Amino acid sequence: MYNLISQAVTAVFNYCTDFVINLANLTGLSYYEINTLLFIIVWPLLTAGLSLLFIVQKIRLIQAQRRRVKQVQYLKV
Repeated sequence: MYNLISQAVTAVFNYCTDFVINLANLTGLSYYEINTLLFIIVWPLLTAGLSLLFIVQKIRLIQAQRRRVKQVQYLKV
């Protein structure tokens, strides 16, 4: 079981490393510059953006549920 997991992790790591190297070759940037862009700039912005989107959607859901409860209460009267 450990050997299978180890092989899977190695395969994913190799694929990701090859992807970053190819991206560096396509853009003319170095491997380290691409890593910096991905993990210091893009990843945190994506995480913050998705977190903000989650909060906005959660607020909208709560508001929609409150409106629905008010409509149901209005219909009962």
